[in-house]
Amino acid sequence: MSRIFVLLFMFSLSLGAGAQELNCQIVVNSEQTGQVNASVFKTLENSVSEFVNQTRWTNREFLPQERINCSMFININSYDGNSFSGSIQVQSSRPVFGSTMVSPVFNFNDEQLAFEYTEYEPLEFSPNQFDSNLSSIIGYYAYTILGLDADTFGEQGGTPYFETANQIVGTAQQSSYRGWKGTDGNRSRYQLNADLLSNTYSGYRNALYTYHRNGLDLMHMSPQEGKEGVATAIIDLQRMNSRRPNSLLLRTFFDAKADEVEQIFSGGPQVNIREVVDALNTMAPTLTEKWGNIRY
Repeated sequence: MSRIFVLLFMFSLSLGAGAQELNCQIVVNSEQTGQVNASVFKTLENSVSEFVNQTRWTNREFLPQERINCSMFININSYDGNSFSGSIQVQSSRPVFGSTMVSPVFNFNDEQLAFEYTEYEPLEFSPNQFDSNLSSIIGYYAYTILGLDADTFGEQGGTPYFETANQIVGTAQQSSYRGWKGTDGNRSRYQLNADLLSNTYSGYRNALYTYHRNGLDLMHMSPQEGKEGVATAIIDLQRMNSRRPNSLLLRTFFDAKADEVEQIFSGGPQVNIREVVDALNTMAPTLTEKWGNIRY
């Protein structure tokens, strides 16, 4: 009987281990505070890491190898008692089918980070309840990462996750913290989520799918067909840009993808990319040096 109990217990642990969706590296940098040796920063780093990686964010079952690789770099600029402020850089990636290549999907720097944290205080979270600004911000980015990853595998596949992130935005608006309201600037959490759910920018999400599923994921079978799929996604983004130039989502795309786009079109089989280069120079003129490395 005891052996059966042990087997059942081990089985339940294996289910729990495969349930979490994110494999997230957390780094807390406190150099700018002048108190780099304070134990609270290491405790904070461990607390956020456990919170992100041990929370079950969805009802889906993820195998260990299916977990989404991501990172959150928390840079603390000021610290007074239990009040912290600074920025958080959030990145995520996904594997490319049939290869060892990893493709960056999301790279976003949020400079409106502020929260209260007491050392060893557990982080609690509910999308429909504001417990703390720290847990709300981390939860918001967890669902944004899940949504963008889903968009790369299925057309508009991330909508349920973006809608949950929108619930977090709504509940956090009752607080006085910046980043959650439409008046908090054009790089706020509010703006990012609103644009992801807007039909106006649906072309961005469709382009993510085309870029990955009809582009990168085909390269192991046909490099030329894969490059043509990526080229199609770039042209589709330019169509969106012609209607809504210099959008937050477009800047977010190139923050993640600029180096990869340059590499894709700087070698390998030839495709007709003059239109692609023109589109890149139009959408991201600050990166013209990078686009100049692409050969026709």
